[in-house]
Amino acid sequence: MNRFRTSLRTAIATAALVATGLAPALACTRAVYIGSDDTVITGRSMDWAEDMHTNLWVFPRGMERDGAAGPDSPKWTSKYGSLVASGYDIGTADGMNEEGLVTNLLYLAESDYGTTEGRPPLSMALWAQYVLDNFATVAETVAALEKEPFRVVTATLPNGKKAQLHLSISDPTGDSAIFEYLDGKLVIHHGKQYQVMTNSPSFDQQLALNAYWEEIGGLTFLPGTNRAADRFARASFLIEAIPTETAPSYISAVPDHTYANQAAASVLSVMRSVSVPLGITTPGQPNISSTLWRTVADQKNKVYFFDSATSPNAFWVPLADLDFAPGAPVKKLTVAGGVIHSGNAAGDFVEAKPFTFLAVTPD
Repeated sequence: MNRFRTSLRTAIATAALVATGLAPALACTRAVYIGSDDTVITGRSMDWAEDMHTNLWVFPRGMERDGAAGPDSPKWTSKYGSLVASGYDIGTADGMNEEGLVTNLLYLAESDYGTTEGRPPLSMALWAQYVLDNFATVAETVAALEKEPFRVVTATLPNGKKAQLHLSISDPTGDSAIFEYLDGKLVIHHGKQYQVMTNSPSFDQQLALNAYWEEIGGLTFLPGTNRAADRFARASFLIEAIPTETAPSYISAVPDHTYANQAAASVLSVMRSVSVPLGITTPGQPNISSTLWRTVADQKNKVYFFDSATSPNAFWVPLADLDFAPGAPVKKLTVAGGVIHSGNAAGDFVEAKPFTFLAVTPD
């Protein structure tokens, strides 16, 4: 009862800030599904006020990188190949590497990255890509990044807005971690229990809000607005509610039905349920916006699904059908401009010059 009262007080206080507009409520949702037979799938939605001109890119192993933040930026050679979704073709917004490690960047208005003094600066455009290039598991990533080998430097996006972001990662074991910079300090939440992330407020406050809704129970009532705290509650309930094993016989008897397909479709249904229909935006808060696209990453089978809000088809890309060998060409699948793909789209990628990550000037 005491825990309930505490979470209720925290929930009411935070909800009051959101309702009065003192705390921004921004967009995007991420959820990790943990099923039977070692099935782990991460889904996310991307909500934004304008077209981000997203495309999919194949990056092989052995690519030379730098942090795009001046001569003191870190430099590295990618250990792992990756399939990524770009934002404006200036940075990695989402992706999975060949080990099944998934990264998702989501908006967090409270982000404060501090100064770069004493640590090599890294452009935010490369934050997710750095993880995909260098690590195979969440535990390995946390062990490296908690030492703060760099300091993230925020960037100004093409729409003139500052990129205030936090990072979620997950791996095929179901392990997760959330990375936020608050008041200039890196805060890490690490554990399998951190399956869901949205946006404002900071992650610790999201957990307190969700504790209140868990006491009420999702079958009794779930909050339904497009605000981040409400989407967090819905996604948390729904990702636990969908089947974690093969569906009833009348479904599994359908030709070509597999548990893997069912699980991926179920996660996509959750991401659609917390999406915002096209046409809905909030004046003055451009990031409470329509859902542009959704991704679902099957981390056991290493299949990446992409679902555009402006296309009648979801499509998928098995990483086994891509060439990540050192020296293999970078390849691009054009999605921007309403290009429609369906089914297995691995064969639709074409060789392309890699996009240039957005360079920033350290403070």
